[in-house]
Amino acid sequence: MSMQKRQADDDIAQAAWLYYVGNLSQQEVSKRLGVSRFKVLRMLADAREQGLVRITVEHRTSRSLALADQLVEAFGLQEVQVAPVRASSQDDELARDAVAILASGYLARIAGSDSRATVGLGWGRTLSSMADNLTGVRNNGLTFVSLMGSVTYASHTAPGDVCVRLAAQTGGRAILMPAPFVTDSKAACDGIMSQRLVREALDVARRADHALMSVGECQDGAILFDSGIFSDAQIRELREADVVGDCCGVFYKADGSVADIELNRCTPCVQPNDMASMDTVLLAGGVGKLAATLAVLRAGFVKKLLVDEGLATALVAARNKERA
Repeated sequence: MSMQKRQADDDIAQAAWLYYVGNLSQQEVSKRLGVSRFKVLRMLADAREQGLVRITVEHRTSRSLALADQLVEAFGLQEVQVAPVRASSQDDELARDAVAILASGYLARIAGSDSRATVGLGWGRTLSSMADNLTGVRNNGLTFVSLMGSVTYASHTAPGDVCVRLAAQTGGRAILMPAPFVTDSKAACDGIMSQRLVREALDVARRADHALMSVGECQDGAILFDSGIFSDAQIRELREADVVGDCCGVFYKADGSVADIELNRCTPCVQPNDMASMDTVLLAGGVGKLAATLAVLRAGFVKKLLVDEGLATALVAARNKERA
């Protein structure tokens, strides 16, 4: 296949993804790709004729496959999937939705058999969107369990809500962590962790076969900072300790080390060293997650990564810069 033909196929797949999966209008696709609306119509027609468009876009661009290979090598991962979406820094929602679609396919793959499996779940908008996109999976041998505590208000993105929705969709069961996301002190956290129901939920979570987790950035506008669950003192502690991100209730510095802060002793959750035998999968969408994703990958417990093309490109560039 010539380079021109491969690029043309990639462009067609990109247009189809943005239109059918990203729900952009033809005019928005035209603006995003820098081509005329007539050209977009032709590309969408070609996508249908080539069989790329069915229910989803069955295509991996050569660019995203190359990025996946580079990320596997750069971070010592077992598997990487890259959604072929080059979202701008202002379009993180599209990136999250693209990664969520990858994640729903991944979950369908591991849960689609008749075998029993326990799936641990983190917290976040990408995981919630993954649940929204999962279809066609029925397996009453599935158990979905929270890897962390939850918030005090009802939320579509809360760990318990995602567990319950996935259990209802698949015919499995949900086990929730009967604890808050964060406690007022280490002593309070130790007391909660000693409770029988919490211990039982943690025991199931620590023996999970799979862990699907998202990464959170610790900055203004992030879901954690906007949720109201942190006190002003706790937010100040995160900033003063140069914490860049969290994953499942554990807060990390840029080098991948767990920050030595009181907050890390106040979150009832499964710890990274509990995940050695799990199939650990990180979902990350949007270039705004670069620093946080780098930190979690450097922590060394993630085995598989689902990411959008924009963030994947930034991760490879950052890794190459480190090695230069």
